Amino acid sequence: MRFSLAALSLAVATSLSAQGQSQVKGVYTPGQMTPHQQLTRDIYKQLIETKTGVSTGNITDAAVAMAQRFKEAGIPESDIFVGGPLPNKHNVVARIRGKTGSTRKPLILLAHLDVVEALKADWSPEFDPFVFTEKDGYWYGRGTADDKAMAAIFVANVYRLKQEAFQPDRDIIIALTADEEGGGSNGVSWLLQNHKELVDGGLVINEGGGGTLRDGKYLFISVQAAEKAVTNYTLRVTNRGGHSSVPRPDNAITSLADALSKVGRYNFPVKFNEVNKDFFLKTADVETPEMGRAMKAVVANPKDAAALKIVTADPRYNSMLRTTCVATGLNGGHAQNALPQLAEANVNCRKFPDESAEHVRAELARVIGDTSVEVIAQARLGAAPPASPELTLIPELMDPVTKITKEMFGNIPVIPAMSTGATDSRFFRSQGVPAFGVSGLFSDPTVDARAHGRDERMRMQSFFEGQEFLYRLTKALASPPVTTQ
Repeated sequence: MRFSLAALSLAVATSLSAQGQSQVKGVYTPGQMTPHQQLTRDIYKQLIETKTGVSTGNITDAAVAMAQRFKEAGIPESDIFVGGPLPNKHNVVARIRGKTGSTRKPLILLAHLDVVEALKADWSPEFDPFVFTEKDGYWYGRGTADDKAMAAIFVANVYRLKQEAFQPDRDIIIALTADEEGGGSNGVSWLLQNHKELVDGGLVINEGGGGTLRDGKYLFISVQAAEKAVTNYTLRVTNRGGHSSVPRPDNAITSLADALSKVGRYNFPVKFNEVNKDFFLKTADVETPEMGRAMKAVVANPKDAAALKIVTADPRYNSMLRTTCVATGLNGGHAQNALPQLAEANVNCRKFPDESAEHVRAELARVIGDTSVEVIAQARLGAAPPASPELTLIPELMDPVTKITKEMFGNIPVIPAMSTGATDSRFFRSQGVPAFGVSGLFSDPTVDARAHGRDERMRMQSFFEGQEFLYRLTKALASPPVTTQ
């Protein structure tokens, strides 16, 4: 049965002032943590301070530490697996056994342990990316948002479920994995290829969705049902070089700079699928009046220049509308007194789900219009098949998400979303397993969009609210299905 968002989504509040307040009563009081919340905070701190940079860190250290946590929580050692293709790239998978005789395929709770690299010199002086720091109601550190919050929550919630002697109607698998951030040993891919029995599930809950705050109030919760794919391209210019005292028109750096300028100014066409179309139509009802009108106008006519100017002024919304390509690395020349013989740049593209790497490569070459500039698609190690289909929002997930959202955050909408970043959900989707991004972790994108960047942080209030949301969702999804007459 196809899920009808109109039928099951929460009614949109008539005004922002009518929406939920910034604190969910009974979940967390600032400055006061319950013993279980203190445990969760300790696990979170342990993960943040374990250096798991995708290139320089040791992800196995975090996997082993969380395996020990699972044992302490009460999962038998026989139901815990630690392993991976390289000594420093291990994953940990733990299983809570469901009722004997259950025929339902397991629920998978997925999070990754690796993080994007970070240098202390690039952060504000008062922060170290690998020191868990509290300031003004936030926790700072690399991975606080992406993705160690969900990893810590999943681990801590095992303690709570075990203490309650909760008997799920299906197995619950917690998979904390390596190299989601682009390394060559992607944990989900490796597990599916080498130990599929450990992660053979029927439904996956992962990062990619969450809640949006505005002025301290809850705006909406998004459920990721589609995602853009990532491909990196090398722009390369080579020539014979020579002495810098005799310049020539065919300068590799100059040609590359011209190419990058063209790429930077180019906008790929606006595109819609069912997911991002629903996102803009539903978000329009809770946005400012001007933005809301523009969103609906763009959906009605993607060539409406005036409406597009308003919507695309917000970089987040712009990236949800089209393929985007941006330069992220640069290298050229070999001596200060020599003409460059080689100049290269990395261009990171986030492709609309139905666009191939070759299509985008050809479009970049067309836009550059210079045959001296090679455009080369880089192979991504551990990548899933190119198709990562958008998903139908199934009642099995959306019914409890909608119910819990209303209970915790008030009368706000649940909205499908296409994430601009790629996640490990694509590996499961490519095998026909529904994998959704949903967390209940709220943030204000105008001030908290810091993942992969400077001073990454997580609002303490949001962390504990997200933990409660995921605890309730896990129990709902692992309880016997609700039947209706």
